[in-house]
Amino acid sequence: MNVFINGEIQSIENSSLNLNNRGYTYGDGLFETLRVINSKIMFWESHYFRLMSSMRILRMHIPMEFSPEFLEEKIIELIKANDLEKAPVRVRINIHRSEGGYYIPEDNTIGYIISTRPLDNAFFTLNDKPCEVELFKDHYIQSGMLSTIKSNNKLVNILAGVYAKENDFDNCFLINEKKSVLEVTNGNIFVIKGSAIKTPPLSDGCLNGIIRKQLIEILKKTEDYTITEESISPFELQKADEIFYTNAIQGIQSITKYRKKTYTNTLAKNLIGKLNAKARLVEV
Repeated sequence: MNVFINGEIQSIENSSLNLNNRGYTYGDGLFETLRVINSKIMFWESHYFRLMSSMRILRMHIPMEFSPEFLEEKIIELIKANDLEKAPVRVRINIHRSEGGYYIPEDNTIGYIISTRPLDNAFFTLNDKPCEVELFKDHYIQSGMLSTIKSNNKLVNILAGVYAKENDFDNCFLINEKKSVLEVTNGNIFVIKGSAIKTPPLSDGCLNGIIRKQLIEILKKTEDYTITEESISPFELQKADEIFYTNAIQGIQSITKYRKKTYTNTLAKNLIGKLNAKARLVEV
């Protein structure tokens, strides 16, 4: 398997990461995860603009050549080098600030790594396996802009994942310092009660998710439900009829149980087809 490191394709076996890499030493970096089908990047425009926005938030210098066309070309070139051009692929782009300095960087130029991994399914499918989730209260995600990007600092998510594994849960809800529910360890949440759907606002500190954005656009066009971006209290979780979470790789994952409450997956089943249709339409 090959990876792209600063514009050069290298085999994983012969590649190396400098110990002074700021993404490693200070968490001074971010990443973007993409789903690619038959060499077509799903929702590429949204991913690209989120990546550029995140780099600006972190005050990184964006190279002149970092156009959507340039990065797409590098991604497809790597996919072909790994003989995956006809397969569903998970692509990860890592951006780190260049080496030098301590808490104050010497400059704001960047390095980047692109890696690939094959996926099982070409399009999003709804997983019917039980998914029991608990509320993680040991640590909080701070509300604000920094929490909305996919930075290298995901310690709260990781510790929540460890907690879930140690206690036989499938995932955990994460909360901010105001005790509002933000997301699960690996995705944005949507909470349904009757015909009302709520998802936390970005101002609460939830990830600015790509599939979150796509579903909000889909739901705003339906007459059967109303969608609002509004803070969610833990109390609302046990009153909901349905809860699901979203991310760029899984698409939609229904949550089946939280404490003594079990949930339906009616809306999730309805949306998975619309999400796949939207993805195919984007790539035409």
